[in-house]
Amino acid sequence: MPMPSSTLPGEVLTVGPTRLHLLPDRALYLPTQRALLLSDVHLGKAETFQHYGLPVSSQVNQGTLARLEALWAQCQPDSLWILGDLFHGREGLGDGVIDQWLKFLHRTQIRANLILGNHDRRLEDTLTQLSVECFVEAVEVGGILFSHEPDLDSTRLNICGHIHPCFRLSMGCDRLRLPCFHWQPRQNRLTLPSFGEFTGGYDIALAAGETAYVVAEGAVVGFGK
Repeated sequence: MPMPSSTLPGEVLTVGPTRLHLLPDRALYLPTQRALLLSDVHLGKAETFQHYGLPVSSQVNQGTLARLEALWAQCQPDSLWILGDLFHGREGLGDGVIDQWLKFLHRTQIRANLILGNHDRRLEDTLTQLSVECFVEAVEVGGILFSHEPDLDSTRLNICGHIHPCFRLSMGCDRLRLPCFHWQPRQNRLTLPSFGEFTGGYDIALAAGETAYVVAEGAVVGFGK
């Protein structure tokens, strides 16, 4: 049985009639759609580095997919939406990476959708054979616009990825840099943190009215301006 959305960990961001559950595992659950959303997984990034002679462990893919499977078990969504960059590039799309992805789909039987990102658009012909429905353009679901890059013209609520937002915290002598969900009410936009284990991030600066929902130690904490 799925966990009731009211008992999921993290924070709830309410935008009009829509409740967005910001999960500590850097994903989003939409209870009205029973949909799990995440972005910038970058499977095969380690293998891409290996292709160019850099010794990076392939275990990063296993860790990323294990977190995703745990989220599936927790939320029991009807669908999975990946907002771009499921795979890092053609050089990393080897048999081992593909096998791990297909085994995840077989175990969960989840309906997977991918809005192609800047890293995996050129892989469309391959990805359509990997049991994932691919979309080249942004997709509207239940009045919400799902996209990879931020949609600069949308008046609808836009949930996107691509930026890999991080927020810097300064407390006395302590400095922290943590992934975050970036809520921009003026643009009606929520940018998801990168889901992958090996992705890096971009430091954001908050404008007036904006909130960084920081992910740390199994919690989501909002910092506003």
